[in-house]
This record gives sequence, structure tokens and C-alpha cells, in this order.
Amino acid sequence: MLDNLFTPTHLIIVLIIALLVFGPRKLPELGKGLGEGIKGFKEGIKGATDAPQQENVAKTETPQPPAPTQAK
Repeated sequence: MLDNLFTPTHLIIVLIIALLVFGPRKLPELGKGLGEGIKGFKEGIKGATDAPQQENVAKTETPQPPAPTQAK
């Protein structure tokens, strides 16, 4: 049933319906917003996997005492 869901014919029909609903001026803005959303989602997923490693590094480091200043 879902074998032929993403055939070129179906994609063209969906594009034509989107063009009729949103208009030619709004479609580039929608595409840009969708692309930025996907990019942000990927960065969020990548950041979520990197976050525990960064927290462990921050906990193991000890703060260094300030260097003594010399008076002139």
C-alpha cells in the first residue's frame, strides 16, 4: 500500500497543492524555515550527545590559583 508513496508523480502533485495553498511568494520562506528547523534539530541532537562528555571534563578540572602580581 505504501510502496509507491514517494513516486515522482505524487511529489509533483503535493508540490502543486502546496503552490496553490501558500502561493509562489510564500513557498521560499517556508522552505527556508523548514531547512533551518531541520538544521537546528540536527545540531540539538548532536549537542545532546556531546553534552555529557563536556560536563565530565568540567567537573574533573581544578581551578588554578591566580598568578601573583609584582608591584613596580
